[in-house]
Order: sequence, then structure tokens, then C-alpha cells
Amino acid sequence: MDSEDSGRVLDPAQDGAALKALTHPLRLTLLGLLRQHGPATASELAVRTGESSASTSYHLRVLAKYAFVAEADHRDSRERRWKSVHDVTSWSNEAMHASPGGSVILSVLHRRQIEHLQQSLDRHEADLDSGRLGEEWHEPSGLSDLMPRLTPESLAELWEVFRAKTAELTARDAEDPRAEQVVLFTAGLPLAPEATDAGEDA
Repeated sequence: MDSEDSGRVLDPAQDGAALKALTHPLRLTLLGLLRQHGPATASELAVRTGESSASTSYHLRVLAKYAFVAEADHRDSRERRWKSVHDVTSWSNEAMHASPGGSVILSVLHRRQIEHLQQSLDRHEADLDSGRLGEEWHEPSGLSDLMPRLTPESLAELWEVFRAKTAELTARDAEDPRAEQVVLFTAGLPLAPEATDAGEDA
């Protein structure tokens, strides 16, 4: 991937408009495609998404306005190619919940990620069924819904360990021709105890 920086942390107090711009589903799709496949033109992205080139061009310009994408090197003077500026976009959940409208934006972004999970699962299964992925991927692939009991501190530590290990293994496998792109989805969603009728007046 041709990116200038590995990550960008958005501050909802200063980057509210940028965060809101990300809630549009096509913009998130375009940004994801540029990160996954590298630089592309609006026309190439229109073919991938089934949208018109006018639509993808407009939304790419919006992404550029908020510094999510930038113009890439052109192969000739007739085309305008775009690239993602960062590999990852992140934010502080605490800051998001504290900012006006931040909780709503966060909810929308989470649901866009769930949609991406479904699309990734569909593609993964199709790639296995068609043989585009070999049998060696059967065993390590999959989803998990573990439900440990953790403190806030332990959950935060788990996130840090996961990120560090992912970066370590990505660097280790960078030059291995057997490596494939893996879509990793993680969720740490604490649940409050369910309400009961115990102790209530009859």
C-alpha cells in the first residue's frame, strides 16, 4: 500500500466534520478499497462499487477535503489517481462519547464495520469454495465469540497486546509469498447484568 503514514487519530472536538464525513457508506467503501488494493482512479473504483464515476469522484474529493485520501502518482496525464493517506483511522471512544453527536457517529461507524464483516465473510467463503484460497487456510480461519469477565484495565491491556502482536506478525510475514490479506475484526463490548424482577414490589 502506498500510504504516507501508518495511522491517524481523530479528535472529535477538532475533527467532527471529518468524522461525520466518514459515516457515508460509499466513502468508507472507497477508503477501504484504496487501503486494500492501492491507488486507483474514480473510474476504476466505480467499476468495483457499481457506482457512477461521477459519484465516486465526488466522494473522493470529500475524502480528500478531510485528508483521508490524496492524489497519487499518475501513469499518464489523462487520469487522476487517488491513494489512502493512512493505513488506519482511530479515535478516543471516551472523547467521542463526551462530544456532541459523537455517540451517534460512533454507532454509525460501528454498524458500517459490521456490514464490512458480512461482506468479508461472504467473500472469504466464496474464495474457499472456488479454490482461490487453499486448504491450508481452513483451520486458522474463522470467527470467535469468547465472553471473558475482565476489568476495564484488563480489556485495555488486551487491546494493546493484540495490536502489538498483529504488528509483529505483519512485519514478520511481509516478504513471505504465502502471506494473504487477512481481515481481522475485533470487538470488546462489555455488557451490564440483565435486569431482573427480584426485589420489585408485586
